[in-house]
Amino acid sequence: MKKITLVPALTAALLIALTALVLSGEEKSKEPAKTTDVQTEATAVMPANPEISAPPAVAINQPAPNFTLTGADGKKYSLADFAGKWVVLEWANFDCPFVKKHYGSKNMQNLQKEFVGKNVVWLTICSSAPEKQGNYQGDALTGKIKETGLNSTAYLVDADGKVGKAYGAKTTPHMFVVDPKGVLVYAGAIDDRPSTKPEDIEGAVNFVKAALNSGMKGEVILISSTPSYGCSVKY
Repeated sequence: MKKITLVPALTAALLIALTALVLSGEEKSKEPAKTTDVQTEATAVMPANPEISAPPAVAINQPAPNFTLTGADGKKYSLADFAGKWVVLEWANFDCPFVKKHYGSKNMQNLQKEFVGKNVVWLTICSSAPEKQGNYQGDALTGKIKETGLNSTAYLVDADGKVGKAYGAKTTPHMFVVDPKGVLVYAGAIDDRPSTKPEDIEGAVNFVKAALNSGMKGEVILISSTPSYGCSVKY
């Protein structure tokens, strides 16, 4: 077999080419990794119109901020009063089409009745500022509550928005679940169908119901945080 001998010029050319390839590889390794499209795909199911909330101001598995608010019945309600019980906080605005979806179909009232009947405290909170959409007072508020057939423990007025902002409530509805130890265990949307269509309720995954059912059985709450959807809170 003949021995192949590379001429000096060819050898030099090969060395230069190899060096260039190595340097190119090093430069590419320094480039930041490209992000995947997983997040884009995950948020693509959310509609363009509703205002999707940022993560809540309070953290999951951390103590829920205590508060005291006046109810439509004139009584004072504090979260601390319900230590030892499961508590649902529901941000509402009866004039919001997303809220109307759940109240017009009786979905929200049925959920309230089901869990209040299981000794869960359900507090409906309105953080609409005076003269903003959803802010009702006096007889108008009494009439609206009667009209909707509210089944929650109490309807609370947060007109200055302090409680809503403390929780990072961004939309109506925006749901929070607090366990008997006063720890926030769920925050986010009521379900996985971000629309104003009542027909979308059937077949939807209700995150609040799932969190309560699991938590009350002592099971792990598999979904503890989701993006909320709905109208912006009218602070």
